[in-house]
Amino acid sequence: MFLIVLRFSDNKAAAAEHVQAHNAWIAKGFADGVFALTGSVEPKQGGAVLACNIARAEVEKRVAEDPFVASNVVTAEIIEISPGRTDPRLDFLAA
Repeated sequence: MFLIVLRFSDNKAAAAEHVQAHNAWIAKGFADGVFALTGSVEPKQGGAVLACNIARAEVEKRVAEDPFVASNVVTAEIIEISPGRTDPRLDFLAA
């Protein structure tokens, strides 16, 4: 599984121009069964995505296709997580 941290760059002002395409990118990630969670990094620093059921090369390609990343609205950090122990409510993540 991967935690993708999207931090606003100096080009943050361009976010409004790309937000619809970015939201479509998020919707596709959920529709494809790859994204399990998205949310904001507070206070207004950017966003984060929890992705699972995907190989690293595929997640790198998917992140590069994010309109916010492609337009340098955000920089992306991809953190790979190998779950060792989970709360029973999150057992699906360890699969």
